[in-house]
Amino acid sequence: MNYKSYIIENDIDSIKSKIVLFYGENLGLKDSFKKKIKLNNHKAIVKHYTQEEVLKNLDKFFEEFFNISLFDEHKIFFVDQVNDKILDLIQDLENKKDDQKIYLFAELLDKRSKIRNYFEKSKILGIVPCYSDNELSLKKIILDRLKNFGGLSAENINIIIDNSNLDRIKLNNELDKIETYFVNKKIISSELLKLLNLNENDDFNLLKDAALSGNNRITNKLLTSTIIENEKTLFYINNINQRLNKLKELVSNDIGTIQHAIDTIKPPIFWKDKPSIIEQTKKWNFKKITNAQKKTFDIEIKLKSSSNLNKDILIKKILIDICSMANA
Repeated sequence: MNYKSYIIENDIDSIKSKIVLFYGENLGLKDSFKKKIKLNNHKAIVKHYTQEEVLKNLDKFFEEFFNISLFDEHKIFFVDQVNDKILDLIQDLENKKDDQKIYLFAELLDKRSKIRNYFEKSKILGIVPCYSDNELSLKKIILDRLKNFGGLSAENINIIIDNSNLDRIKLNNELDKIETYFVNKKIISSELLKLLNLNENDDFNLLKDAALSGNNRITNKLLTSTIIENEKTLFYINNINQRLNKLKELVSNDIGTIQHAIDTIKPPIFWKDKPSIIEQTKKWNFKKITNAQKKTFDIEIKLKSSSNLNKDILIKKILIDICSMANA
């Protein structure tokens, strides 16, 4: 049984399946579902496992799963890092007559995945795709969390979204800061910029803008002076992807001028980014952006799949490639 993530976000009770698979790259959304499930089963005993822990000690898992006393509350099981290896176990458990609930959490599963296909075809099991957030889904979270705050202008919303790099976990951390800092529930733009430490990423933003504008001289200069931190490489690649997505939306506009598209795009573009974006739209078209996105996607896969890489080198290489493509 297939469930839509945006529906169960608002109504976790709509999940009727006792075994549910959440899969996809959106860690923040999966964490949100875990919290909602716990709240919805606040009297339950929660057991946490990884797939490896379950499969290495099946006897212990079965004992925990089937051993229910009259004095126990019901149990729910979270199993992380799931893939096709656990499918046989799920097939053994799916028709058991019990009240235990199992929630499985996996990374992105492609269409050939056996466990994904099995859950999608089942009328008993539940499956929830958790794909990456976009600007609209994050805007909804911001409006919901800060609905009682004044000063929540379109520009301030855009600042918060841009700073999140479309990462729900980071967004929620930033919203926690905002709720704590603005105790009078009035957001002031100048203080918001300081609170979110936007200046700390200025060096990389200058480098990104130079590369996307095809400015070889400044790109080469900034490549030698800008510190690319290995632990922030996913932040950097997401930052680049955000701008490429924005440029693609703008150059695909067939109503009016680029300037009109920039002025009317939703969410609005932060004022200080407008000059760079105008310059970049002169260098890029739909085909070139699509080719650049293929490259950034490949880099993102490498960054996520291996820790034995000079990740800073990969980021610098993609920026050099982008600068070259801008001038092609």
